[in-house]
Amino acid sequence: MSEKNKAAGQFIEALPHSIALGMELEELGGGVAVIAMPYDEKLVGDPKTGVVHGGAVSALMDTCCGAAVMSHPSNPAGTATMDLRIEYLRAAKPGERITTKATCYHVTRSVAFVRATATDADAENPVATATGTFTVEGKL
Repeated sequence: MSEKNKAAGQFIEALPHSIALGMELEELGGGVAVIAMPYDEKLVGDPKTGVVHGGAVSALMDTCCGAAVMSHPSNPAGTATMDLRIEYLRAAKPGERITTKATCYHVTRSVAFVRATATDADAENPVATATGTFTVEGKL
């Protein structure tokens, strides 16, 4: 892992919301990021069903997309979310970890474009998908 990607990973792992949600960085590099979030009862949105709140899934996907941008080979120095569209396809199964994989597939001078998918143990049946645009704050 490059020093830039290592620093980006350390930054992501130190974010207060990442810590609060228990996010775990699993892969980072080449414009791809994989971040997982273990099931935790404090993240449940509906106590009757035990389903994780959509806001937690949203935060996971946003963080993973930003990480993918930061690790893109064009070496953007930083990023911020401009637009993130999330399509919730189904509830994640209670008790299961949610994993998001994001890919930064195109970077211009000022905008990065990202796609992401969130899954639980049933990787063939996504929990949510996302597309987004992120700022590119400078290339090194």
